[in-house]
Amino acid sequence: MHAEESAAPATTPLALWEDTHPSPPTPGQSAGRPTPVPGVPKIPSGDMDQAVPLDVVKADVAEDARKDRGSARLVHPVAARKMAACSGTACPVREPVLHDLTGDGKDELITAVDIDGRMSELRVYTVKDQQVTRVLSRRAVLEGVEVAAGHLAVREPTTNPTYVSVSDYVWDEKRGGMFLEELSLDTCRAPERQGSPCPTEGT
Repeated sequence: MHAEESAAPATTPLALWEDTHPSPPTPGQSAGRPTPVPGVPKIPSGDMDQAVPLDVVKADVAEDARKDRGSARLVHPVAARKMAACSGTACPVREPVLHDLTGDGKDELITAVDIDGRMSELRVYTVKDQQVTRVLSRRAVLEGVEVAAGHLAVREPTTNPTYVSVSDYVWDEKRGGMFLEELSLDTCRAPERQGSPCPTEGT
């Protein structure tokens, strides 16, 4: 039997709902857009190690909640309520991490707000023209978060227990933010790779 005879017949994908398209986001509704954080002091040094992380996150989440009006596009309502009602160590904010992601020798602030026992809001902040600015916002199940050579990788579970989704974000100088460069699947959970566990958060 020839190879072409044994191959499965090619099929053309059937596009569903071809005439229906999502509306573009209105100003302020895009979670990936670099956004100044109002209500926090300016930082002349340009280094996020001079900021108070909790104050930054509370101000950012409060502003997103104001813009959102409950739509959950920018911030989950549960996260907004928790951040508005909390103080100090009672806030569901992960320990802040300082790391240079832009390559300018100054640290960015990386942290996350835990919505519940599974979902979180990952947020990254830098300083632009002395103004604290959010350069990445991502709602996800954070199975792992890694930083290396200016890259921020977010690992998430998938519906297939063998695979882990890996979103790789890098700094884009022209757009002034952290943007997705590569999306891949890691087979670290595959049976043949037993004994080589998936990287865990913070590695």
